[in-house]
Amino acid sequence: MAGRIEDYALIGDGRTAALVGRDGSIDWLCWPRFDASALFAKLLGTEEHGFWKLAPVAEHAHHSWRYRTGSLVLDTYHTTHEGEVRVTDYMPAADGSHLIRLVEGRKGKVAMRMDLAVRFDYGSATPWVSRNELGDLRAISGPHKVVLRTRAPLRGSGQTTVSEFTIHEGETQWFVMSYGPSHLDDPPPIEPRKVLAETNRFWREWSDHCATGTPWDAMLKRSLLTLKALIYRPTGGIVAAPTTSLPEDLGGVRNWDYRFCWLRDSSFTLLALMDSGFIEEARAWRDWLLRAVAGSPEQAHILYGIAGERLLPEIELDWLPGYEGSKPVRIGNAAISQFQLDVYGELFDALYQARQRGMRGDKDGWRVGRAIMKHLETAWREPDEGIWEVRGGRRHFVHSKVMAWVAFDRAIRGHSEEETPQAPIGLWRRIRDEIHAEVCEKGFDPELNSFVQSYGSKALDASLLLIGHMGFLPQDDPRVVGTVEAVEKHLMREGFILRYETEGSTTDGLPGNEGAFLPCTFWYADNLIGLGRCEEARAIIERLIGVCNDLGLVAEEYDVKRKRLVGNFPQAFTHVALVNTILNYSRAVSPSAKRGTARAEDDVSEAEETSAVSPATALPL
Repeated sequence: MAGRIEDYALIGDGRTAALVGRDGSIDWLCWPRFDASALFAKLLGTEEHGFWKLAPVAEHAHHSWRYRTGSLVLDTYHTTHEGEVRVTDYMPAADGSHLIRLVEGRKGKVAMRMDLAVRFDYGSATPWVSRNELGDLRAISGPHKVVLRTRAPLRGSGQTTVSEFTIHEGETQWFVMSYGPSHLDDPPPIEPRKVLAETNRFWREWSDHCATGTPWDAMLKRSLLTLKALIYRPTGGIVAAPTTSLPEDLGGVRNWDYRFCWLRDSSFTLLALMDSGFIEEARAWRDWLLRAVAGSPEQAHILYGIAGERLLPEIELDWLPGYEGSKPVRIGNAAISQFQLDVYGELFDALYQARQRGMRGDKDGWRVGRAIMKHLETAWREPDEGIWEVRGGRRHFVHSKVMAWVAFDRAIRGHSEEETPQAPIGLWRRIRDEIHAEVCEKGFDPELNSFVQSYGSKALDASLLLIGHMGFLPQDDPRVVGTVEAVEKHLMREGFILRYETEGSTTDGLPGNEGAFLPCTFWYADNLIGLGRCEEARAIIERLIGVCNDLGLVAEEYDVKRKRLVGNFPQAFTHVALVNTILNYSRAVSPSAKRGTARAEDDVSEAEETSAVSPATALPL
């Protein structure tokens, strides 16, 4: 059985990632990309679906772990009554084809055992295992091949490979697993210690440029390292999470594949990267966005594959029982076919933020943008599935209309500042004003003193917390303040904000409930910061940090009743929200908080400090 979600660590190489359990078991790994099929899928099933465990033989060993400072190299310490060992897990960032487990004796002696069960295609394919001429273990199934190299003794046990050995103080043992296509030669061997030093240096040199001067610098750096690990280096695309089907409701059906890139995350992610000093990654993400949406605006999607793929059919894997019985297990995501109006606002806000920070666009980018705006001139009037990808039918969601307003607003600002020709600024202004008037008339309920989820509804929605952030109204506008108070009153559960009520007047087309969606609570804290209630915001930030695991990783949601993380893990959107809220708070209370140092001088606009829109700063109308 898989461990609790919070009992996993992330290691990665910029192409894929693995989840390592506190007990020494790697229960999730897709090779060679984040969205490839898994060869270790115990996370969503049992040991028969693939795992790789390396731990003491003793049943009552004590386990502790930590990342090396500023790095994604993971050290796990196992202590028994006879001694202590350290197992170091890491994936070299060079070529994306190796996973290394290094065992070092620290005290006394420890009897160790390794169990390896490779099961390709999400646990459905048992490979043919053999030895090559050098004695390395080779497992092949169809197009897939992994090679295990070690000096430790290996033996077969059923359909599992086992190694038993004893490590004394000062001794080392290592296991290197390498992936490659089955029709090619075996991946070349590597030297584990040399690669360890290179891997640690790679992460340290990157994270040393992180912004500092906040009350939570360590958490800030860990979240940024997590985001870096979720970037697919060849394209710059950022996956929402490295996992699929970790449930939002334990034992329920709210299980989705998040190994793709959502346009919705774009603006917040760009802010987090740029304001933390990582211009190169922000530029790669911006360029990925432009490539992904290029083409007919009517065919734009809300999410894409990590290289911009548009065909991501959703299917169910019926041989996997699901995490703690949460079925179905899904791969692909049917939400790709939904119409979600708000993503246009996210896209244009992201591009505007990039330009405000000195990241200039090009002629192709402007042409793509104008084509999208032409489509949006009429599309904004249509109902949509909304920010939460509901499967209960289209509605006129207030947040969607606000983000349509954002698209026109940012297009007007961007084209005016760049003085680009052939932009119908006058038309865009008229549409922007029309959207604003309609939302204020149809989307605000005077009895509730709050904006509502959709036109004519009495339901509330945490996405309404973004109205002030996006400059639709000033942060201290009574309607915004009333909305913040209403969300707190009706959607807060034990200090955490729900996205919406899953029962009663709101329907998303799915049975069951879900946990508190953690980015929403960060948005609530951002509103408090914008209203000058910084001490209250600080308490909320501390509460949110408190639900991260002891390595600083966090999932999409938090089950307030069970006190457990739920949803895919680690979740990029949550870590992005954590970064932005920490930076917002620090700028509000401490002028000494420093931006990251990685940006080049010519990458920063002189207008950055006065005209950029951050989640705690509203633009005037």
